[in-house]
Order: sequence, then structure tokens, then C-alpha cells
Amino acid sequence: MRLVLDTNTVVSALLWRGAPHALLETIGARRDLLLHSSPKLLAELADVLGREKFGAALATSGKSPEQLFSRYASVVRIVRSESVPAVVLSDADDDHVLACALAAQADLIVSGDAHLLNLKTYHRIPIVSATEALAQLPQAETEG
Repeated sequence: MRLVLDTNTVVSALLWRGAPHALLETIGARRDLLLHSSPKLLAELADVLGREKFGAALATSGKSPEQLFSRYASVVRIVRSESVPAVVLSDADDDHVLACALAAQADLIVSGDAHLLNLKTYHRIPIVSATEALAQLPQAETEG
């Protein structure tokens, strides 16, 4: 299964506990779950992690923005995405998530952003919350 996470979901996964964190941990532990990102989404993540408003959460984590970014970058597959026609007029950055999902041929887009969640699907790719994504993941294959 191929997944694309929007930046706010990734930040939540890296800095706090909860469904986004559980989802990222699950993806990292399973070979049948492939996480995709694009250079634009990774650049946005690097920028967001460096913002002052996350200073307290970073201090609590004991990790630097660079360490968290490297951790995430080590588990994603990079796709080169083309621009898509504007979909989310109020936040053009959301269109990068959609473009990445198309390029990755994603099965799910995971977001906490109302602009994306309200779309429900994009080119037949469901857009779901981290909680919904966890519920939709196929059962892990057991070795026997």
C-alpha cells in the first residue's frame, strides 16, 4: 500500500504521540506499506520543523529539527511530481500533496487539513485522517 502524508501530519507524527505517530511507526515497521514524498513536501517539512513555535515540542523530544527530518527522510520514497491544476485555492501548498499522491500512485492521502479532508478523494485516491488510515491498513502479514 502506498501512502502520502501531508506536512502537518508528519510534524504531528514526529513531535507528539497520537494517531499520526502510530501511523508513522506502523509504516516504518512494515514492508508492505510504502511512504512517499516529494522534494517540495520535504522542503516544506524542513521549513516547518525549524519554526520557533515548535521549540518546546522539539526540546521535549530531545531531537533537533535536522534529526527529525533525517528520520523521516530515511523512510520515504521520493517521487518527482508535476504540478497539478489548482485544486485547493485557499492553500496552494495542499496541491503539492495531491501532485505527490498522483506521482506515487498512492492508495491513500493522509491529512489533518480540512481543505484536503473535505475533498474526500482526489483522482480516486481517498483522503483520510491518520486515525482512518490506521483503520484502513491491511492486516500485517505474519511469518509462519
